[in-house]
Amino acid sequence: MRALRAIVILALLIFAVFVGYRLAKRASGPTVGSTIQVYYCKLDGQTLVPWTVTLGSARDPKSVAFYAAVQAVAGPPSGTDAIRFPAGTVVRAVNVSDSTATVDLSQAVASSGGGSFAESGEFKALVWTLTALPDIHAVQIRIEGRTVPTLPGGHLELDEPLTRSSW
Repeated sequence: MRALRAIVILALLIFAVFVGYRLAKRASGPTVGSTIQVYYCKLDGQTLVPWTVTLGSARDPKSVAFYAAVQAVAGPPSGTDAIRFPAGTVVRAVNVSDSTATVDLSQAVASSGGGSFAESGEFKALVWTLTALPDIHAVQIRIEGRTVPTLPGGHLELDEPLTRSSW
């Protein structure tokens, strides 16, 4: 009888440790390694190319998403033929809620002179970069804190979250 009681107590203890571990792991969110993939769009407007970027010490989802967005907006190393965001475009903030990252860009993004071709390439790269991160499936764009229907050219609808299937 004592042996059976000890086995039951041990089994309950092991179960409690397992459940505690799983809850702690879920609360900490998905893990990210020391690098992330950032995408840029080639000048053909269709081809996406990933490049690997090393992360700093922060690994929380919001910090990683902010860093990824900054890297995507900055674009690939100079000398690489790529569609780029307009000069002066800055990532003001990134928030992650559920599976959507909301990216707040500066007003400079609205000064794109490349028409629908450039807009599509810029935002395609940004969306693919952020949706490559764990648990992010959509990207909502804001400009200076406001949701806008489109950029001044009116080529790309921005009032709804963008996903990889938007292209």
